[in-house]
Amino acid sequence: MKTILILTTFISYCALNLLRAQHFLSNTDIHDLHQIDQQFKKDPSELLRTSKYALTNKKDRLCISLVAKTNNGFNPSQIESFGGQAHITVNGLAHLQFPLSKINKLKELNNIEFASLSKKLRPCLDKALIDIRADSVHLGLGNLTQGYDGENILIGVTDWGFDYSSPVFYDSLLQETRILAAWDQYKQSGPSPDNFDYGTEFDTPSELNDAGSDTANIYSYSTHGTHVASIAGGSSVGTAYKGIAPGAQFLFVTFLVNEGAVLDAWEWMYQKSVEEGKRLVINMSWGLYHLGSLDGNSVLSSAISAYTDLGVVFVNSGGNNGNVNFHLKHDFESDTIASRIQFYSYDANPNMWGQSIHSWGEVGQGFSNALEVKNTAGQVVLQTPYYSTETTDTYIDTFLINETDTIWYNISADDAHPLNERPQMRLRVKCTSNAYRVMFKSTANSGTVHNWNVTELTNDVGNWGMPFSAYGTGSVSGDNENGISEPSCADDVISVAAYASEWVTPTGVTTGGAMASFSSRGPRYDGVMKPDIAAPGVSIGAAISSYTDASFSSVESIEFDGRTYHFAKLSGTSMASPMVAGIAALLLEAKPELSATEVKQILLSTAREDNKTGILPTEGHPKWGHGKVDAMAALREALNLGLGQSEEDFSFKVYPNPVDNTLYIDELKTVSIKAILKDFSGKSREIEIINGRIDCMDFSAGMYLVEFRYKGQTNQRTFIKH
Repeated sequence: MKTILILTTFISYCALNLLRAQHFLSNTDIHDLHQIDQQFKKDPSELLRTSKYALTNKKDRLCISLVAKTNNGFNPSQIESFGGQAHITVNGLAHLQFPLSKINKLKELNNIEFASLSKKLRPCLDKALIDIRADSVHLGLGNLTQGYDGENILIGVTDWGFDYSSPVFYDSLLQETRILAAWDQYKQSGPSPDNFDYGTEFDTPSELNDAGSDTANIYSYSTHGTHVASIAGGSSVGTAYKGIAPGAQFLFVTFLVNEGAVLDAWEWMYQKSVEEGKRLVINMSWGLYHLGSLDGNSVLSSAISAYTDLGVVFVNSGGNNGNVNFHLKHDFESDTIASRIQFYSYDANPNMWGQSIHSWGEVGQGFSNALEVKNTAGQVVLQTPYYSTETTDTYIDTFLINETDTIWYNISADDAHPLNERPQMRLRVKCTSNAYRVMFKSTANSGTVHNWNVTELTNDVGNWGMPFSAYGTGSVSGDNENGISEPSCADDVISVAAYASEWVTPTGVTTGGAMASFSSRGPRYDGVMKPDIAAPGVSIGAAISSYTDASFSSVESIEFDGRTYHFAKLSGTSMASPMVAGIAALLLEAKPELSATEVKQILLSTAREDNKTGILPTEGHPKWGHGKVDAMAALREALNLGLGQSEEDFSFKVYPNPVDNTLYIDELKTVSIKAILKDFSGKSREIEIINGRIDCMDFSAGMYLVEFRYKGQTNQRTFIKH
C-alpha cells in the first residue's frame, strides 16, 4: 500500500498578525477570525448562510459576535465608531457585535481583559410531581400554612421552540396568559427590546397571540422550550401533566445559539424582573463542552455569579453523556498514552464533520498531542508530528493522504489560556472512511491532562460524546467521568442530574428511582463537585408546541381556541433542570427575601437519600450531587429560616418601589431606628431608618431586604433600587 504524507501547512495571518499581541484572544479565536475574514471577502452572503460562527446582519453590516470581560476603562463608543455595538451586562461582562469589514480594527480595542468568539449552544410530570413532593406543596400539606404554586415569581427560560398560544401557559381559568414577555432574537421585523437593536419583543397578550410561536431557527420549529417551560410551570389544563410552579409568570427568550446572545437574554430578563419587582429564576436546559474552560472561569460562569449576587437563581441541566466513555484522563510521568477516537456515523447527521478532542492540563505543565492512523489490521499507515502546547502558537490546518483517502485535522493551542492560565489544545479530525482507526496520542513530562471526545458538526452545535477506546497493544480506554458541560460548571448555578421517577404500580409494587444512564457524571476536572442535585428526567410528560415540525409520540391532546395541543414524554437532564427551577420558584414565593445562594443551599441541604442513592458524602456525589430534590422538605426548611413577619398586623408599606433616592416606610414616619440591609448575594450591613426614611442614593442597583425591630417584633420588607 502506497502511503503519502502531505507536508503540514501552517496558516499565516497577514491581516490579523497584530491581533496576536492582544492577550485577550486565544490562538483558536485568532485563527477563526482569520477564516471568517477570508470567507467574508470571498462571499459574505454564503458566509452568513452556512457559517458555524455567531453572525448577525445589522443595518446591512455583517457582524461577528464576541463575549468579553472588560475593565472600568472600557468605552462602548470605541466599537460604535466602527459601526458595531457593545451590550454591557453585569460586572463589565459584555456582548460585542463587531463589523466583519472592520475586523482588523479589533487590535485597537482597549480595556478588554478577555474576549472570545461566541460559541454556539445546544439543548441538552405526572409521576414526577409525586416523586419530588411538589403535589404536597401545591396542596399545603406537611404542616404548611398554605399551598404554594409560584405566584408572583418569574421563571425565565432561554431555549428554542416556544408556543405562546399553548393553554399550559394560561392561568387556571384559561383566561389570561402567564407569559409576561418574550424575545425572539431570530425574528428581525421588530420592535427590538429597549437597549438592544436586534430581534423582536412581544410584551402584550395580543402581540403574543398574533405571533403564535417563535420563528424557525437553527433547530427549525422546535418544541424543546415549550416542553421545558411546561415542566417548570405549566397548568394542567385537565391533564395529568401539571408543572411544578403553575402560578408563576414566564419570560421566554429564543436566543441566537451563542454566548453573547444568552448574555443579552439574561440581562433582558433581569431588567424585566426589576421593572416588575419580582424574583427571577432562570432555567437553562442546554450546554456545550468546548464553551469556556469547564472549571467555573468562563464568561458565562462569571455572569451567573454576578446575577446571583443580584438575587437571580440559575438552574442548568448537567449534560447527557453519562453512558459514554468520552473522557480520558492521565497523570503523566514522562510517558505516552494512545487511545482510539470513535467517530459518530457520517450517515446519521447531514452536518457531521468529525470529532473534536479538547484537552486541558495543569498550570505550568505543558503537553503534546498527535494523531496516528491504523488500518483494520492494526498497522500504522499515517501519523502526524507531536504538537506541543508550549510551541504551537499558530493555528494548524492540514491533512494526511493515503492513496485516495484523505484525513483532515486542525489544531489550536495555548500555553496559558487567558481564562485560567492552563495549557489547552483543541484537535479536530475528520475521517469519513471505515478502513481506518484514528488513534489519539498524548505525552508530557508531568502533570494531569483531561481530554474529551465530542462530535463536531459543520454548524457547530454538536454536543454528544463519543468513546475513547483501546485498540492495539498498550492503548487505553476512556471513562464517563468529569462530564459536566458548560455553563453547568459555574460555581453558583444549580447543576441538575436526572433519574427515573419512583412510583407505585397498581399491584402495590414500588418501581423506578434509579439514576438515568445518560445523566452526566462529575466532578469538574478541577475536583469541584458537580452536579449539585438530581431530579426526575426520564419519560417526563409535558406540553408539545403546536407549531413544531419535530416528530413526537403524543400521550394526550386537548382542544383550545380551535387548535390541538399535544403532550409527549421526553427524557434528558433538559427535563430534570426545570423540575428544580420550578421548586426554586415555590421557595421564593414562600420566602421572597431568600438570597439566590440561600435557595441553592436549602435545595441541597434538604435533598433526600434512598436505597437508590445510598448514603451520599457530605461534599456530594459525582452522579447524585447531594441527592434527590425534595420540594416539601425545602419549603419547610425555608419557612423556618430566620425571623418571620411580625405577628402584629402592621402594614409597613414601603414606597416608591422600585426606588431611586429615598425609600419611605409609612408606619415609621416618626421613628428613627437601626436596621439591617441585606442584598441578595447574602451581604448585610447596618443602616439607619430616620423618621421612616432610608437614603438609597448610594445603593447599587438590585433587590434588597431591610430588616428591623418594632414594638418587640422583627419585620422584613423587600425593595428594588433602580
